[in-house]
This record gives sequence, structure tokens and C-alpha cells, in this order.
Amino acid sequence: MSIAAQKESAYQPPDLTGAPNVIEIKDLVTHYGSREILHKVNVNVREGEVLVIMGGSGSGKSTLLNTLLGLVNPTSGGVHILGQELHAISGVERTKLRQKMGVAFQGGALFSSMSVLDNITLPLREHTQLDHNTMRIMARLKMQVVNLAGFENLMPSELSGGMIKRAAFARAIVMDPRILFCDEPSAGLDPIVASAIDELILSLRDAMGMSIVVVTHELESAFRIADRICVLDKGHILMIGTVAEVRASANERIQNLLNRRTEEETLDPDEYLRRLTAAND
Repeated sequence: MSIAAQKESAYQPPDLTGAPNVIEIKDLVTHYGSREILHKVNVNVREGEVLVIMGGSGSGKSTLLNTLLGLVNPTSGGVHILGQELHAISGVERTKLRQKMGVAFQGGALFSSMSVLDNITLPLREHTQLDHNTMRIMARLKMQVVNLAGFENLMPSELSGGMIKRAAFARAIVMDPRILFCDEPSAGLDPIVASAIDELILSLRDAMGMSIVVVTHELESAFRIADRICVLDKGHILMIGTVAEVRASANERIQNLLNRRTEEETLDPDEYLRRLTAAND
């Protein structure tokens, strides 16, 4: 058995029975213009849990993430984060709530004109009154957590893809958030680096006790890190379950996703005509 396989077989998800919800999504409907993207989505995220949101292209993963971050307003339904209705509170209250949330963006989203240390310190400068030395110490501590110690003075252009991801994680956790959102953390990385990112996510959950929401289409990564998986398809939740439950699902769409089988879309003549003429409406 390989070392990676031994680690996977030895991993025991935490017992989350009775754990309170840090995120509650109820009957969430989201539109872009007249097009409905999310259709009455219901899902909770438990304290100390890694919830993976998985689905194919166009499934609604990014829209759901952007709604959770308050970047997209829902048409109806609600998103409660740490007991607050995200889209009903004031702008000031939303800013305070976001300080309890960290985001590791897909491409890192590092500022190219700032050093790694300055990028990681940025949230502290924007949202705290700490002195300069304290902020830099806190940033360096988080760099040690993600194994980037010693690279403080490098510029983003001098980092590898995996180092950019780690720097993004360090910035996302520099304020010790209760919830961490990760957008495609393993995308574009070679298998060894992707595996290290997976290990980092699990270590952050275990060491810092945070709840983590991961949006990904990487099946191997999802199966490795998830306590539960939410499978989205065309804006609908097909199922929410453990890795074993998702793998054993009899749902054809889920099995097509897991086995990378393509689906041919069949349209009735009226729908086909509507799509052809929609651009002229």
C-alpha cells in the first residue's frame, strides 16, 4: 500500500454528531437576470466540518459560493452565518461578520506589487488597530502554519503555483476566522502539491477548529478531505452525504460525475426553438 493510501485509510473524520450549525441555507433561490441559477437550495455547515460543494461546470457551485460571501444577493430564501441573516443585516454588520470568515481564492488573488508578507498582513492593517510589529509577527506565524516561513520578502511573481495557494491560505486565516471558504484549492496543481494542499486543509480544521467550505471539481481531493459532500447539478442539490454515501449513490447523474461520463442533453422541439430565438427577445 502506498504512503498516500495508508494516510487515506488511517484518516478518521471527526464525530460531528450534535455539532451546531455555523451556516444554514434555507430555500435559496438565485437569479442572473431572468435565469434561475439556484433552485431552493437547502444545506447546513456544521462547526468543525469540512463540507465540499461538488458539481460539474455550470452546476451553480460558484454562484452558491458568491452568495455565501455576500457578493450575490439571493432572489428568495435565506443564508444564516454564525446566527446572522447575511443579506438582511446592515453593511457595517456584514463587514464585521466577514471578519470572522476567510477566503482562499482560486488564483490566490495576491497583489502583485506587494511582498508575500505584506499580502498576508493586509487584512490586519485594514480591520485592526494592532501595531506594525504585532501584525507582522501574526502574519509570520500564519506563514509557518502553511509552511512558507522564510519567503516573506518574495513577490508573488517569484512563487510557484503551490506557494501562491499557501500564501492565499495564510492571508485567509491571519485573523483566525471561524469559517474558511476555499475556491478550487487544488486546481492547476500537480498531484503531489495538490495532496499537500489537501493535508493543509485538514490540518487547519484540526489545529484551528474552523469550519471549512470547499468548492471543487477535483474528485480525488473531495474524497480525501470531505466530512460531507454536497453534490450540485444545474442548481439543484442531488444529495448531501458522506464520501461513502456519495460513492454508493444510485443516482445516475452522480455516477456520471464520479465516472466522468458525458451526458447528452435532449430538448423537445419547443425548448430548442425557444433557445434559438432567446437572443432576439
